[in-house]
Amino acid sequence: MAEPLVVIEKLHKSFVHLGRKLDVLRGIDLVINQGEIVAIVGPSGAGKSTLLHCIGTLDLPSSGNLRLGQEELVGLPSARLAQIRNRMIGFVFQFHHLLPEFNALENVMMPGLIQGKSRREMEGPATRLLEEVGLKHRVTHRPGELSGGEQQRVALARALVLSPKLLLADEPTGNLDSATSVAMHDLFFAVNQKHGTTIVVVTHNPTFAASMPRMVTVVDGKVEKDEWRAVPGSNEEKAESTSDGSEAEEKAAISPRPAVEPV
Repeated sequence: MAEPLVVIEKLHKSFVHLGRKLDVLRGIDLVINQGEIVAIVGPSGAGKSTLLHCIGTLDLPSSGNLRLGQEELVGLPSARLAQIRNRMIGFVFQFHHLLPEFNALENVMMPGLIQGKSRREMEGPATRLLEEVGLKHRVTHRPGELSGGEQQRVALARALVLSPKLLLADEPTGNLDSATSVAMHDLFFAVNQKHGTTIVVVTHNPTFAASMPRMVTVVDGKVEKDEWRAVPGSNEEKAESTSDGSEAEEKAAISPRPAVEPV
């Protein structure tokens, strides 16, 4: 039985705009277990990105409880939140935010270098991740020499280089065409399978969301619907089959995930 990684209870978030209070999150209750892949969907302005930012400690809730692993996040000082964020969370955004003066390998190494790790220490993990996302042949290329899909793959490798338990992705396919979006989708599943990383994705892409094992619909700052489905290749599907190893092997043989083609 998977352990909860993210536990959210009665979470509220309000902003004041032009003297008026705006309630963006209105009592969110949500539990995300280790190893899950979860899509968060809903109309624009529903609070999806605000929820993701609160989970990632990029924003502070107004009230409620939020736990990541064994850490209760609400009320922690900013320095402690930064430590937790750097140690446990990776981020992928709609815009890749790569540093244009550095090549792909250097961009992926950057989180470790910022934390004081040596280039020698970071080069191995960064190179392996770039190979994992299909960019072994592009390690010395700068962002301007890469396609949009390749840039987003570099951003994904960068998010994973410090081995976070939780990967948060905010509209990661928002600037990609449909074929490249499918490739990114497959990469998220591959990361989940290989590393056991818990992945939470905010998306407006209905095809992308529908392919996820779990889809949480947020409307007007509240969880309106929470749906699970069996998806071949996901950790949830594997967990359901662990009681019968032969069943797991049979499913793997019948429904392998396609190889990811470079984009």
